Amino acid sequence: MNIREVAWRLFSAELNGAVYEIKGEAEKSPSYAVTPLGAMVNRVLMAGVLTEKENVGTEDDPLWRGRVQDTLSGSFYINIGRFQPEAAEAIAGIDTPAYVAVVGKVRTYTTDDGRTFVSVRPETISVIDEPARDLWLLEAAESSWSRLKTMRKAISAGTADKKDLVSLGIREKDAEGVLIALDQYGTPNSMTYLKPIQNAIRTILPDHSIDLGLPEDIPDDYPDEIEIEPGSTARDNADMEDIVLRLLEELDTDGKGALREELESKAMVEGITSMELEEITNTLMDKGLVYEPNIRHLKRI
Repeated sequence: MNIREVAWRLFSAELNGAVYEIKGEAEKSPSYAVTPLGAMVNRVLMAGVLTEKENVGTEDDPLWRGRVQDTLSGSFYINIGRFQPEAAEAIAGIDTPAYVAVVGKVRTYTTDDGRTFVSVRPETISVIDEPARDLWLLEAAESSWSRLKTMRKAISAGTADKKDLVSLGIREKDAEGVLIALDQYGTPNSMTYLKPIQNAIRTILPDHSIDLGLPEDIPDDYPDEIEIEPGSTARDNADMEDIVLRLLEELDTDGKGALREELESKAMVEGITSMELEEITNTLMDKGLVYEPNIRHLKRI
């Protein structure tokens, strides 16, 4: 049985640098774009402002291209063709500029002169509001910070193999990605990845003076976690369970259940992060209110 790939949260600065691809060897096995921080990425959940869109195909056979700005200084690019009919229909109805959430597969393309470009092929694209975009910024900042720490730990270990890195507390797949990244890209410049983190936190907390200093290397006294002041939007778990149950019912248009990707996008609009959604759906399944008819769907009982 195929295991559903996690939808990574990462900024365009890291995604656009993921020019090394590991092709799946077996039929239908996943391919991975490896980022300079060692993330082995198959699927992503990105959010930002859709600033441009263009149908370079025809009305009957559309081929949409778009640009989404995720931070003050970064953008990623999307391509939607005939095999993504839901996303094609959605983007056709979105007026720019608009906040959007994109769930999709990462694709790389190498030109004849050897240049490699990275884009996202959306499975879904949904209009979201500014608070939902800010929640994604927070998740991407935390995720990027974690990869920076993991990479620094690996570099500090000197010459090491996967077994050595795992012994340091690094997960096996993360260790594999870090070693590939160091081999393909060399030691990353942390400033490249600290800048979008800083921009994201400044966007979330505009009244605070956020300055990470943008050093070339992360010093020892940096905190283990990015500390964000608690917001005022926290809700009771029961309320969020009710929201998820409602979304499951609304998205189950054909009786087969709700697509996980659609549920994740709609939940983000409601202010429910992916981590919260995972916990809530697990709780609902434990209560016997929800089940999985297959690995791509969830259905309300």
